[in-house]
Amino acid sequence: MDRLKISIAAMFAVVSLFIGVHYATDNGSNSASVFNLPTFNQTETTADQTPITTLKDFNDAIVNIADRTNKTVVTITTTQTITRRQQSPFSFFFDDPRFDQEREYQRQGLGSGVIVSDDGYIITNNHVIENADEINVRFFDGDEVDAEIVGTDPASDIAVLKVESEEDLSAIAMGDSESIRVGEMVLAIGSPLNPNLAHSVSMGIVSASGRSSVGLNVYENYIQTDAAINPGNSGGALINLDGELVGINTAIASRSGGNQGVGFAIPVNMARDVMESLITEGRVARGYLGIGGSTVDRTMASALGLESARGVIIGEVLPDTPAANAGLREGDVIVSLDGEQVSAYRDFQVAIGSKKPGDEIALEIIRDGEEMEFEVELTERPDQLASTNDMNDEQRNDLRETLGFSVDGLNDNIRNQLDLSENVQGVVVTNISQGSQSYRQGLRRGDVITRVGENEVNNPNEFYSAIQSYIDDETEAVLLRVNRQGRNVFIAIELM
Repeated sequence: MDRLKISIAAMFAVVSLFIGVHYATDNGSNSASVFNLPTFNQTETTADQTPITTLKDFNDAIVNIADRTNKTVVTITTTQTITRRQQSPFSFFFDDPRFDQEREYQRQGLGSGVIVSDDGYIITNNHVIENADEINVRFFDGDEVDAEIVGTDPASDIAVLKVESEEDLSAIAMGDSESIRVGEMVLAIGSPLNPNLAHSVSMGIVSASGRSSVGLNVYENYIQTDAAINPGNSGGALINLDGELVGINTAIASRSGGNQGVGFAIPVNMARDVMESLITEGRVARGYLGIGGSTVDRTMASALGLESARGVIIGEVLPDTPAANAGLREGDVIVSLDGEQVSAYRDFQVAIGSKKPGDEIALEIIRDGEEMEFEVELTERPDQLASTNDMNDEQRNDLRETLGFSVDGLNDNIRNQLDLSENVQGVVVTNISQGSQSYRQGLRRGDVITRVGENEVNNPNEFYSAIQSYIDDETEAVLLRVNRQGRNVFIAIELM
């Protein structure tokens, strides 16, 4: 018995040796049978059940997990064709852009992915494959195939790919990220830095869970780990000691751009929900309440007469929304959602966004010192409603070149940076050429365009469609209403 105690103590001593914001990228079955969802591995017996009595047993167990799961991780390389206009000396002297030449070059990207079904579905990060013209997947045995995009969800940074293979692929078993515990050991597998380092395995622990306000995506609920994650690991697997996928490695917090022991992974439960929505619906529909608010701090709690600093105070209730229809008011303090305590506004937003339109939620609020309960049926976020005038990428690129700037949709991160309330709808100017006519007219990066001519715009597709309609009508110039630092200004731009 004493020898066993010594062996176990030595084992844990060795284990302790393993324990110690940039995107990590360079540029059993239990599955729903409806909607033809693929069968995802959900086995509960993936772990080696051999008793561990020596350090070698422990080492062999780790090796077996790495050996079994490594073949389920793939290397993803992407190619994006970039077109740039190169100014000719003749155009400078003669002030004639006809002398300019367009040149194309290719931008390469590197990331990782995880095979989650034997018929070829792969989860990765959206930022790994975003704007890619070609996507190549290399398997553990070196075989390479082209991949097609099934769907993407920039708000959560999840993308789903599909590859074709003559044989069934090795798919990883998906675990339950809700059951992970801080301190448990995990493995990270991916392709850091360059393709020649594919299928690198690193080891660490779960440093924290439920990390939000990292500033990477709209919906954040990260697992934090000190397992080494570097550029190229994005989209790779975070695996528990049962050999199950518990997270999709996504980003690192670093002063140098390399691993410093602070990595972030999207929990597999969130990734699985997004993936199934993308496969069955082609998009992700999220719940919408229709409020703006902030976290209750100590000073606010004192002013409101609350016993403790907890909950979210409603600063704005948007009209004709579930919140307004249910009777919520400005100044209400939301203290629980479906029986779970509400601690921070951003976490509350993530919780609402994780639900689906039509879901009913129970809110406990404090109004004028009195506790009240509300039942609210969520709807779909207005900016996620399908548009009937979708434009393809080539049309949008042509319009960007004509305008001299590009726009993107508003999300919570951008709203926070620009200090915008939730009721401001529009598109934000993300890139603008200083030599463009629009720049000379006064448009700037960070401006929020809320109206094009007589058309209110809520997302990039509505913006580009409105611009195109004026061009089709041979309109020479159009007036833009712009929200700049909370003030509305009007800027006229030429279209012809």
